[in-house]
Amino acid sequence: MNGEAAPLIRKKVKGPELAEFLQSIRGKGSEFEGQSMLFLCIGTDRSTGDALGPLVGTMLEEAGYPHVIGTLARPLDASNMIERLAEIPPSLKVLAIDACLGQPTSVASYQVSNQPMEPGKSLGKQLPAVGDYSIAGIVNVDGGQKYSTLQSTSLNRVMTMAKEIVSAIKRVFPLSPAKERKIT
Repeated sequence: MNGEAAPLIRKKVKGPELAEFLQSIRGKGSEFEGQSMLFLCIGTDRSTGDALGPLVGTMLEEAGYPHVIGTLARPLDASNMIERLAEIPPSLKVLAIDACLGQPTSVASYQVSNQPMEPGKSLGKQLPAVGDYSIAGIVNVDGGQKYSTLQSTSLNRVMTMAKEIVSAIKRVFPLSPAKERKIT
């Protein structure tokens, strides 16, 4: 590297383009493998729309990814974020994954970036920016009553989006065969 910062990437993509974004952050070297990337999966299991992160985290953990924070069993949300961020080993790159609300034409798309995300910002929460890279899944339309909108978001949409994210991660950051865990 020549010491220059990578140019800012922030764009909206559809599910099939997620792997392309992940490949762009992986780069050409072998620096990133599934074992050296930490997946920070933000959200709660108490709201359909906000369960995207914990669903992704659970699927990754079940697949055998060793560095996952935020699952359905142990969510990473505003109530525990500061303490849970202390669990991140400094040697790992962090991909933050969270749900968000957006424009009607953007629903079921993803806002991806090679920069940290600010979880809870649209809900007025004061939380630290997290991640070296980020994927924000646009699960529903941004409107006046954000909590109500997240509560009434389609579980099918959230599950489909979680599967798209996990599929892209598995393709670009595969685990070595010895690390993969088969769930029966």
